[in-house]
Amino acid sequence: MQPTEKLYFTDSDLVEFSAEVLDVTEGPGGARVVLDRTAFYPTGGGQPHDLGRIGGAEVIDVIEDDDGRIFHIVRERGGVEPGKAVRAEVDRARRLDHMQQHSGQHILSQAFVQACGAQTRSFHLGAETSTIDIELDSPSDEHMRAAEDVANAVIFENRPMRVHLLSEEEASKLPLRKDSAVHGTIRVIEVEGFDWSPCGGTHAKSTGQIGLIVIKSFERVKKMARVEFVCGVRALREYRLANRTAVAVARLFSTERDAAPDLAKRALEENRSIKKRMRDLSQLAVIPEASGLLSNSAPAGGFKIVEALFEERDPDELRLLAAKLVELEPAVALIGSRDKTSARLVFARSATLPQNMGRLLSEACQLLGGRGGGRPELAQGGGPATEKLEEAVRAAAERVRAGN
Repeated sequence: MQPTEKLYFTDSDLVEFSAEVLDVTEGPGGARVVLDRTAFYPTGGGQPHDLGRIGGAEVIDVIEDDDGRIFHIVRERGGVEPGKAVRAEVDRARRLDHMQQHSGQHILSQAFVQACGAQTRSFHLGAETSTIDIELDSPSDEHMRAAEDVANAVIFENRPMRVHLLSEEEASKLPLRKDSAVHGTIRVIEVEGFDWSPCGGTHAKSTGQIGLIVIKSFERVKKMARVEFVCGVRALREYRLANRTAVAVARLFSTERDAAPDLAKRALEENRSIKKRMRDLSQLAVIPEASGLLSNSAPAGGFKIVEALFEERDPDELRLLAAKLVELEPAVALIGSRDKTSARLVFARSATLPQNMGRLLSEACQLLGGRGGGRPELAQGGGPATEKLEEAVRAAAERVRAGN
């Protein structure tokens, strides 16, 4: 069987076409339809496949084999049979999205070369955002903004983008940004006066069709920089989401959008100050509570065992209380609390005592259907069996009294 004629190779805007069905076979994911020619792009080169319809059949995947045949995977055959002429249509919105992202990647990759001297080593076109990995060991905001400015200047100039089908010799004479992995006829995408790159993906006819390139984030990955970006319609969605979030935050502070960050920063600082003050007050408030618990606990061999159960007590308060109990005098503190869904335990002992709280708590948590652990002097954990909280604390106290 001859290779499928790739209509998208010369015209990425083509989304409606006619073709002859050469073969239809049943497979595990659906029927596999082979046409004599197609505008459907198969997965490859970092770009996902197209979707759409062939006659009455819905195309859910497109793959290409080593012989250049393109298989269109359809849910149901929908009357598509070998020898028939069919009309087919590629999903327009998905095609435009992929064209914008892939074309934007070419421009952004060249922009990083010009702005930072950084070559692109890999590209991934995702469902929400895309990424490129570039040779930039110490990326910065300044690098990102510089490349972004170069890329968008090219977009706003609406430069032509052209497809060239060239021999290897012809391609070798061009200033290609990267080497071609293809032998024979090489497809090269030109951005006029800016970039030449071998590529088999779908691309815009002019840079203005990309709309806008926005770098969302970047991080270091394996001595390179991974840059996350969006183009075109995705950039518009990103702006709307960011603006909606910023306006919502501003309304919480009854201020304008651009004033919200300073107010939010001030609120966080005030919140930290309040939390510190609350911790200081809690330290003072817990002293009489710990003293009362100790006075009601009988000595057990030179130290006291304090058993205390609470309803819906804050975990931080439990730790603070346990720490204060074992600080005031030699003691083992076995503290528990529960709410509607879970039980929590904090076990502590004074520094002069030998008991291992980590091991003791681990055994107690088994009764609660959970787990926990920690250091010999302090451990915490819990589990979902709230009805067994008293039993768990009581059993731990018995083990301490028995000298275990």
